[in-house]
Amino acid sequence: MAHPKRKQSKARTAKRRTHYKAEAPNVATCPTTGQAHLFHHAHWYDGKLYYKGKVVMEKEA
Repeated sequence: MAHPKRKQSKARTAKRRTHYKAEAPNVATCPTTGQAHLFHHAHWYDGKLYYKGKVVMEKEA
């Protein structure tokens, strides 16, 4: 297993990590409900949980 010969400084680590800044998340539109939601995430609409345009679960009354 490879091990670093020298400790990497905090500044050098931070310089590398600056490229992973948070951007606006990608938003998809549900084909069934027309609601905006994050890609690959289920979303609630009118008491029902939708995923890929299909009802996965209904809220209990």
